Amino acid sequence: MGYSARRGFTNGKISGAARQAELQQKIAAMQEKMTEAQDAVEAQEFTASVGGGVVEAKVNGKKEVLSVIIKPEAVDPEDVEMLQDLVVSAVNEALRQANDAMENSMNGVTGGLDLSSFGL
Repeated sequence: MGYSARRGFTNGKISGAARQAELQQKIAAMQEKMTEAQDAVEAQEFTASVGGGVVEAKVNGKKEVLSVIIKPEAVDPEDVEMLQDLVVSAVNEALRQANDAMENSMNGVTGGLDLSSFGL
């Protein structure tokens, strides 16, 4: 057992305050890595095409629709509902890709831990 004017008598173990400070540093580093990972995914673009490529949607990692491309052969005045369904499917698939990329990126940083209860 040693003595320190700052810490008093110690048995060589780290004090509770030192553990808390270390944990706070680790959390801050993880938050920084999560922000970097999120920024990287948000900068990406995700494209999905449906209907044999007649409808294509592009979104970014912020889940904003950037473009929708509809080839002329997809336009059938007799079947507008099919075209609408194709557009919805393409957008939803592109958004799913963006969401999956964000989840994979966050899992890489957190090691799969669910940090939602901490507001992260």
